[in-house]
Amino acid sequence: MTRFGLDCFIENIPSSLKGKRIGVVCHAASVDSNISHIIDIVAKHPDLKLAAIFGPQHGIYGQTQDNMIEWEGGIHPELKVPVFSLYGKVRKPSPPMLEGLDAMVFDIQDVGARPYTYVWTLKLCMEACMEKGLPLWVLDRPNPIGCVPFDGPMLSPDYFSFVGGAQIPLCHRMTMGEMALMLKKCYFPEFELEVVWMKNWWRSSLWPQTGLPWVLPSPNMPTVDTAVVYPGMVLLEATNMSEGRGTTRPFEISGAPYVNSRRLIQSLSNQKLSGCLFREHGFIPTFQKWQGQYCNGIQIHVTSASDFYPVLTTVAVLKAVLNDNSDEFMFKDPPYEYETVKMPFDILSGDSTLRTSLLDNKPLAEIKAQWQQSYKPYFDIFNSVAHYPEHI
Repeated sequence: MTRFGLDCFIENIPSSLKGKRIGVVCHAASVDSNISHIIDIVAKHPDLKLAAIFGPQHGIYGQTQDNMIEWEGGIHPELKVPVFSLYGKVRKPSPPMLEGLDAMVFDIQDVGARPYTYVWTLKLCMEACMEKGLPLWVLDRPNPIGCVPFDGPMLSPDYFSFVGGAQIPLCHRMTMGEMALMLKKCYFPEFELEVVWMKNWWRSSLWPQTGLPWVLPSPNMPTVDTAVVYPGMVLLEATNMSEGRGTTRPFEISGAPYVNSRRLIQSLSNQKLSGCLFREHGFIPTFQKWQGQYCNGIQIHVTSASDFYPVLTTVAVLKAVLNDNSDEFMFKDPPYEYETVKMPFDILSGDSTLRTSLLDNKPLAEIKAQWQQSYKPYFDIFNSVAHYPEHI
């Protein structure tokens, strides 16, 4: 069975942290292999002093359901330590928040997609700790879609935002620990970073092969199936198509009242996309876009994650919908995730290229070829920080 970085950390507390005042960055999925939460573990451990708790988007226990719903901290009711929000008035820990700490421990479950904000919370924590002279320890966790191929456009530095802060593709295949090494290498070379690696994990595995419990890392990430399609289907957030928020299978289900589901499925079948099948599925979102209205839609069923290209598949969906509904399909205008000028689709995808390619109806093969040609610099960095084997 795979061992979380948290399991390994608790089994062998680093001597440099014993008796020190620790600030813990965590959320609902920050559990060990027995689903004990890191806050409880650290608070009870005789060699550690829990001095502060920090939480990312969606809160420490996943309480804020949708995007752009901020939350604020306070004092933990039982432990009487401060709780700080990193998705409210600030997203980067301020110097007063770090006052009195000896180190920060970061234990957040990522899902392997660039727009998922937790890795950018990590980057901001690294920056804040570097400025304060604090070491940061990252407790590593599996990338639940590590077996899914590299996919999607690279992010241009001109489009850095809170949904992307490094030149990586949408589907990047790194764990949070590897991502921390990459961020140190690219942005904070002098930073005091330590990574507690997992045991018995390999990149080609899917979550069920780890033997570990799955805890929702965010409210709209209920299953591993959701995580597999997310790197592509998250792009729908920047359109007037529903990405399935307000249903029990967000991101797997998508559609809109104006979509013709059967024509869409026929178009996708003609593309012969690998690793997935499509099924007609109507739905009525309980919140978010098209709330209370019937949407004609589809569900993506992934048949082979290692052969599935989530971003390319989503681009095929968008091309088909745009060609069939050019008068009704729309790209959303700003704001989106604290970006008030650039188009939401552009900051999610990487720059304006994909959006203009869709509007110009460029062939799917040409779009994919452009992405693959751009990966070489990323592959060099990836190979320099990759810690885990591809196969067992």
